[in-house]
Amino acid sequence: MKSKHVAVLLGGFSSERPVSLSSGKACADALEKEGYQVTRVDVGRDVGSVLAGLKPDVAFNALHGPFGEDGTIQGILEYLGIAYTHSGVLASALAMNKEQAKKVVKSVGVPVAESKVANRFAIQNKHPMKPPYVIKPVNEGSSFGVVIVSEGQSHPPQVVGSSEWKYGDTVMVERYIHGRELTCAVMGDVALGVCEIIPTGHSFYDYDSKYVAGGSKHECPAKVSPNIYQKIQTLALKAHQAVGCRGVSRSDFRYDDRHSENGEVVWLEVNTQPGMTPTSLVPEIAAQAGHSFGELLSWMVEDASCLR
Repeated sequence: MKSKHVAVLLGGFSSERPVSLSSGKACADALEKEGYQVTRVDVGRDVGSVLAGLKPDVAFNALHGPFGEDGTIQGILEYLGIAYTHSGVLASALAMNKEQAKKVVKSVGVPVAESKVANRFAIQNKHPMKPPYVIKPVNEGSSFGVVIVSEGQSHPPQVVGSSEWKYGDTVMVERYIHGRELTCAVMGDVALGVCEIIPTGHSFYDYDSKYVAGGSKHECPAKVSPNIYQKIQTLALKAHQAVGCRGVSRSDFRYDDRHSENGEVVWLEVNTQPGMTPTSLVPEIAAQAGHSFGELLSWMVEDASCLR
């Protein structure tokens, strides 16, 4: 089985290219140690012809952001008939659109934050909802473009309507949820552990918190009551299945325990292409469940298919 030829897709041309290069290198190195024949493919617009020439047994998708995790590369792989890791075309496209994904998971009983979609220019002069709230690009990852509007802020943030904004004209405005940042990985049809993310020197889990060494502290397993722990596992698996994810995913939550231990648990989003960098959460959560990094990646390669 380990003689398979695996093309690790990395880099790409989204704003998350640096993250993907780091994820891809870590995955390619580990898969070689596991005995696979590995080719690193820095994805460009010619990826279809490159893969058609390579003819790998499996494409390990280590891309992040638009094109890599929104169903586009998945469609190319389906067309070429190359088995690939992670979620398929529909689940990838759905999860990438935060507002549409929320509607789907809410329909199966997963609690989500109140939100609305708006044009960024329409909200630059008047609060779209009562502060505090969060503004997010609808189709970005790694916390790119996330703006938190605090309770006492008298005016919407000007950056959203400025020429500096490069995340599209459509944004999601979401009620800000106080509390702790929790995340749970799903592997196949099993919810793994729950981890708490504690940003170090940052107001929230932003890009630097995620990818800069020392940017955040991970408490794995999270120090929460057993019923909250199990509740988050249940909700993560529900979201994974409702969106139609395959392989490995990771759901992010907020847990407000300021007034009660039972508190409020709110689902934020599902990541169909979780980071696989040295500071990433899924490898750490998988290790807690007894899966080494190499074993996790081998499982993903053997799980790969088309028509996902």
